Amino acid sequence: MNIHWQGVFPAVTTPFRKNEQIDFDEFSKNIEAQIAAGCNGIILCGTLGEASTLLGEEKLELLEEAVKTAARRVPVLLNIAEQRTGAAVAMVREAEKRGASGLMLLPPLRYAADSSEAMAYIISVAEATSLPIMLYNNPADYKIEITLPMFERLSRFENIQAVKESTRDVSNTTRMINAFGERYKILCGVDTIALESLLMGASGWVAGLVCAFPSETVAIYKLVHQGRLTEARALYRWFFPLLELDIHPKLVQYIKLAQSITGLGTEHVRKPRLKLEGEERKHVLAVISNALAERPTLPNVEMISPNPLLV
Repeated sequence: MNIHWQGVFPAVTTPFRKNEQIDFDEFSKNIEAQIAAGCNGIILCGTLGEASTLLGEEKLELLEEAVKTAARRVPVLLNIAEQRTGAAVAMVREAEKRGASGLMLLPPLRYAADSSEAMAYIISVAEATSLPIMLYNNPADYKIEITLPMFERLSRFENIQAVKESTRDVSNTTRMINAFGERYKILCGVDTIALESLLMGASGWVAGLVCAFPSETVAIYKLVHQGRLTEARALYRWFFPLLELDIHPKLVQYIKLAQSITGLGTEHVRKPRLKLEGEERKHVLAVISNALAERPTLPNVEMISPNPLLV
């Protein structure tokens, strides 16, 4: 399946039961909700998917379930987040066998690789597969930045096609476009600058709060795509207090709590993460409750032609 790197790509959570086993029923339910809302792809086992607590075989089982549920309606991408180059290559090859449409790729974990080491890691993965790859550029959390000179060197690899832009610097979208034109598709990876990034030329949004609010997320993307910016701003301003839950170290617990309230998941996490308690829990519940009390009626975004200036 070819991937059109446009639209909303949910970075889905990994639902657990109380005993910390994966809840595949809830997992499939959420994927169905994302597809029904009009999302354009599904990304598994990222930061929000609690990749750090999953065994390799569990990631592959989630991949198989997602591929089965999606049934080729949208592409399914597996995030590759490994400490060792050999393990990353092995995971990529197995993901391809089990039906992945593409990959999201982090630089090596835990070891603060320099640019030469990070490049060698990325190249090893790219050479091991024909699957399309979206690089995950998140130096704020993972301490390694994929710089413009690195993207220049990587441009010869045709299967490296996109970047999840999570540097938290919205101007980086313009830098990438100025440097490479359409060579790399840019998808915003930080919920709180998604509207700004889309307006500056990002082709998509790898979203977090979409797990609990898929229809609102898709509506913002489509409103921008159609040039209906006044409506997009209004919806985004309502959404923004929720979107700020995505930029906290406990984004997993925060977003899972939102999912449990909107009926699209449970709040169970796998240790060392713990369920929210006390004042922190009250605060997050208040953010979610206030948003739900003022939840807007969504505009019709299906019947209006795209704005040619934003396509």
